[in-house]
Amino acid sequence: MFGKLFGRDGERPAAGPHALPVPRRQKNGMYTLRALGDVRVLALVEAADAGEWESVKAALEPFDLGREHQVLNELEELDGVQDWIGRAVEEDKEHRATALLISGARHINWGWEARTAARAVNVTQEQWRVFHERLHIAEEQLLEAAELRPNWVAPWRRLLTSGRGMSLGTDVKEARRDAALRRAPLDLETHVEWVSQLQPRWGGEPGQAMVFARDALARAPQGDRLGCVIAMAHIEDWVESDQEGCLRTPEIQAELRNAADHSILHPAYVRRPGWHHDFNVFAMALSLAGERHTAARVFHALDGAYTSWPWAYFEEPEKQFARHHRRA
Repeated sequence: MFGKLFGRDGERPAAGPHALPVPRRQKNGMYTLRALGDVRVLALVEAADAGEWESVKAALEPFDLGREHQVLNELEELDGVQDWIGRAVEEDKEHRATALLISGARHINWGWEARTAARAVNVTQEQWRVFHERLHIAEEQLLEAAELRPNWVAPWRRLLTSGRGMSLGTDVKEARRDAALRRAPLDLETHVEWVSQLQPRWGGEPGQAMVFARDALARAPQGDRLGCVIAMAHIEDWVESDQEGCLRTPEIQAELRNAADHSILHPAYVRRPGWHHDFNVFAMALSLAGERHTAARVFHALDGAYTSWPWAYFEEPEKQFARHHRRA
């Protein structure tokens, strides 16, 4: 029975050679994932936290920062990077593109920290000023990084976010989306960002995002993480809706189940650093839809590993993860 439910013999795949040891769990069996659960990413984060550029470059060697968005996410969310990365941009000509990418990504995140998650009408004039100042710096740096490394998708993906924050025109945002997808047609992060852009709260029309997500899934080979775009599209619909149970329909349950089977639960799916984030996306979407059978498979694979995104849409994200994990 358990073999059918969770995989052969009901076992979780063995931890990879770079997996971080699982930390002490909370009473509910969960723990917050750190550094993508990878010792190499942890070394990168620790070097960046210490402001040691040479160590950062050494720690980046196993990764392609121009394409591995989740590794870049770890740097852009790290407070203090903005204090030293500018020196690397100016002084390290050989690695200027990498420094520009990190700095640009950090300035976007830093800008949103200044703006806060408050509704636009509640953001002060000073907060808006700092927000746009930091996004302007990000735009300049990311455009230069894209020019220096024409094959990188990461600058274009981040430029979508800054463009949304700066309310740039539709033509500009579509051009940036196309630039990203020319470089990586199956890039999940670009698709997820565009799903956000198509939400009514950002000027889109109801249903646009789901059409885009379904078209993406139709082009995705089995085992590709792009299937997560369906889960995020449904989560975004839930965010936009005034009805808590809006995803609890047989049609949505079936679509999420099929998307999970096509992507993260397919044998061809490769668990690279960041795979826990993919599983958390499906865990939340399936839980909101009440699809408990597939949610149980996803939570079993996670084994208690919690990532703040996308659960941050809840007021008490950790409690929600624990509650749905327990129910599954």
